[in-house]
Amino acid sequence: MNLLHIKERGLEIEQLGHLPKDILEAIYEQKLFKLFTPKELGGKDLNLMEGMKVFQEMSALDGNLGWLVTIGTGGNAFIPTFNQAICKKIFSPRNAVIAGSGYPTGIAVQVEGGYRVTGQWKYCSGADYATTFTMNCFVEYEGIKTDQIISCSVERDHVEILQDWCAMGLKATASHTISVQNAWVPQEATFQLGAIRNNYGSFVHSFPFGTFAEASFLSVCLGITENFLKEISIIIKQKSDDPSRAERMVSLHSLLMQQQQKFNQLEEQFYAILTQYWERHNAGQNLTDEELLQFSQMSKDSAATCIEITNSFIRNLGMEAITETSSINRIWRNLYTAAQHGFLTP
Repeated sequence: MNLLHIKERGLEIEQLGHLPKDILEAIYEQKLFKLFTPKELGGKDLNLMEGMKVFQEMSALDGNLGWLVTIGTGGNAFIPTFNQAICKKIFSPRNAVIAGSGYPTGIAVQVEGGYRVTGQWKYCSGADYATTFTMNCFVEYEGIKTDQIISCSVERDHVEILQDWCAMGLKATASHTISVQNAWVPQEATFQLGAIRNNYGSFVHSFPFGTFAEASFLSVCLGITENFLKEISIIIKQKSDDPSRAERMVSLHSLLMQQQQKFNQLEEQFYAILTQYWERHNAGQNLTDEELLQFSQMSKDSAATCIEITNSFIRNLGMEAITETSSINRIWRNLYTAAQHGFLTP
């Protein structure tokens, strides 16, 4: 399947509430959940910049697709943290993908050889097809809850999906709450970011995780905004032949040129800075805390600018802008939802 056709199916996908099977199959075929997975585990083994451009490209086709490819690929960051046997088991299947949450809203009771895990975790994008779930828990030892947090991986069979995702946008991301009750998690199925337990890791996996996440989600916002501006261009062309709207479309076209230039500058700045950071990382140079903070602020500001760009058009589009079944409204809602992620909000 050619994923370019997904643009024509945006409304179908949103109303379905999850990705159709043929689109999910195309993702597996094109290894879009394995962008940063090594080839030994069946992945594409892309570098950071290549992966970010795929995130933007997929998001420019459809926000739901871009978000899920980004989240699914994000789970590749955990590849170095498991021993080789567990790593192969989790990441080598053709349909392998991780969903989960970083919030410590569960309890891991420490027992001999591992933990008994119980809890609920919200916003687990891709929950309807994930093969493995990851979650953070507070450790309980001998009946006492400690401040220690441990990251656990749990197979799908031990996870209940609570169908509760009802956000205004990204409706097909299946970002549901998951529930686990007294699931057995052996010690080797726990992990810690930064730990290295196998030889599968790449430079992408050792890149600062917070910056990786900020760049990933901003790539999604850039892609959705790119799609929005293309849709505006289509609307202008469709309505320019109507004499009663001609003057208004000239004004809207002028606004489009201004906002397209702003977007191009935003996109150029993002890739220029990230390329610089990536090249330094590859050269073995550590990024300073100040540089990481600057990138974080740039990501938040850029996401806010994406929102401002799209909002500048909404009041000029009439009822189409607020009709939920219209393409422009759906794209706008998807951007607002993506930009609400904790890595991008003030």
